[in-house]
Parts: sequence; C-alpha cells; structure tokens
Amino acid sequence: MPKPIARRKTKKSVAKRFKITGTGKVMAAQSGRRHLAGSKNRKRKRHLAKSKQTDVTDTYRIKSNLPFA
Repeated sequence: MPKPIARRKTKKSVAKRFKITGTGKVMAAQSGRRHLAGSKNRKRKRHLAKSKQTDVTDTYRIKSNLPFA
C-alpha cells in the first residue's frame, strides 16, 4: 500500500477573511463598519464597504495559510 502524500490544510478562518486576486494581491475587508455607524457619514461608510489590499509584509503569512489559493 503506497503512503499518502502529506498536504497542508487550508486555514478556514483565513479563507473567510481574505481573498487572493488573479495577480496575487491579497484583499481584505476594511475595519470600522460593524458598530457605532450612526456617527459616521454615508460617504465614509460607503468607502469602508470596499475591500482593500493588505500590507506586503502580511502577504506571505496569509498565503502560507491558503495553500491552494
């Protein structure tokens, strides 16, 4: 019986929070929109709804937790 190949599992918490684009950038939702939104104006909340690119220093750690992305 052949030995199975060892593979890394995807960290599901990372998969839910981050998205890898076709060019390899790591995108994430911006913070500051969950609560206390009444004091923020509409334009600010609208711009917070868009995802942003994560910092380059974090990309290696995020991509290592997403082996199939």
